Amino acid sequence: MEKKKNKKVFLKVVIIGDSGVGKTSLIHRYTSTRFLQDFKPTIGAEFSNKEVVINGQTVVAQIWDTAGQERYQSLGISFYRGADCCGIVFDRSEPGSFENLETWKNAFLKHGAPKEEGTFPFLVIGNKSDLDDGTLVKEREAQEWCSSNGNLEYIETSAKDNTSVEEAFTKLIEKGMEREKVNLVELPDRMSQKNKTVNLERDVAKEVNRKSQKKKCC
Repeated sequence: MEKKKNKKVFLKVVIIGDSGVGKTSLIHRYTSTRFLQDFKPTIGAEFSNKEVVINGQTVVAQIWDTAGQERYQSLGISFYRGADCCGIVFDRSEPGSFENLETWKNAFLKHGAPKEEGTFPFLVIGNKSDLDDGTLVKEREAQEWCSSNGNLEYIETSAKDNTSVEEAFTKLIEKGMEREKVNLVELPDRMSQKNKTVNLERDVAKEVNRKSQKKKCC
């Protein structure tokens, strides 16, 4: 008897937020189970794949780590399109990153252009919960912001201590699955680094061509 092909759900997960809030560390902790000690800013966007089983369904999550520094943001926003869910990260020890949540949410909706703006699945992530000082953004403040901005869900994490990191990404993936219940595709069991590089180069080339066409005139 011929073996049935393995059908998997493919989801695009985009992580956004200010530079230094721990986006890269969270993704690295989730995908490799290790804490990333050395920090360097993400330039444009990078992505990692994580294969998981959620409620008996195999899911390949393509998790995009986008630039937080202003000078690199224009390179990253071109990868918002096609996202199935989005995590907005702030640093609980840096109130300014909390105050910028609305800016990041609006930028994603503008450049990602999802059809269902009012119901698009966001998850707000308050990172660095391992820190304990008087400047931390309180959970109540974050919950109030989420309630007044579309009743978004909120979770506190620590990439350093591995606190609630898997829970946060599981919530994001589940939200993406709800949005894309019919998005079943056939994928190989393993996506090689070569394939990832080719796909990324193709996306970048499309974006460069699109921008160069816009610059042409009469």
